[in-house]
Amino acid sequence: MPLSDRIPYQAQIDRPKLTLPGGKKLAVWVILNVEEWRIENAMPRTVLSPPMGQPLLPDVPNWSWHEYGMRAGFWRQFKALTDRKMPVTLALNANVCNTYPRVASAALEAGFEFMGHGFVQGPMHKLDNQADAIKRSVETIANFSGKPPRSWESPGLTETEETLDLLRLNGIEYLADWVIDDLPQDIGTPHGTITTIPYSVETNDIVIHALQHLPSEQFLKRCTDQFDRLYLEGASNARIMAISIHPYITGGHIVSNTWNPCSTTSSAMTAWR
Repeated sequence: MPLSDRIPYQAQIDRPKLTLPGGKKLAVWVILNVEEWRIENAMPRTVLSPPMGQPLLPDVPNWSWHEYGMRAGFWRQFKALTDRKMPVTLALNANVCNTYPRVASAALEAGFEFMGHGFVQGPMHKLDNQADAIKRSVETIANFSGKPPRSWESPGLTETEETLDLLRLNGIEYLADWVIDDLPQDIGTPHGTITTIPYSVETNDIVIHALQHLPSEQFLKRCTDQFDRLYLEGASNARIMAISIHPYITGGHIVSNTWNPCSTTSSAMTAWR
């Protein structure tokens, strides 16, 4: 069966009623992505093009871009989020628990919810043994945090035909890979139902800054515009909005000094409606 056939089309106007606690119209979730990039591998993405167009390994400047995020950028974002007592989902490569225990420990102590994000950063298609990588990811997070993750975001939102079944087999109930709606949708697997949770490639700092090269104020405008639209639509059926950030992007010098999605004073973005 083609992978898309497992998620049959549903028009939003025909979707079942989503009821949020307290009759709220809109749920906003912030996803902070912490990753491990292996310096001996090709980088998941780059900020600096290779000299003379020839990619070289080890790729010191682009690995360092990510590493700056883990050493400095994460802590800027962490302070902005915890100062405001904002609920946070930590999408982490499971091996971050081993290679960056200071980061993982701070997130655990702050009460961030741990969401599986692969074992190390790289597409699911390139894994030698996807089943083992998913199992190790869940077990590593469980051993570190004291409970297994219930949710998952694949690196780069990548999946193969087997990914859904393997995730559910390992206890994953919620999935952020499918950017198809502002409402959840159930997907059947041989091991039970897995539910898509609305994620975003639009209110996402990779797209806005690393790909579209837009300035910081455009992240603010895009988030507030989307918030206002979904809040309006939430009067008839509640909506879910995602804001996705990465330490090496919105944790960097320039962006965080002007604006990041955790530090805005906009009333729209600092309140659950």
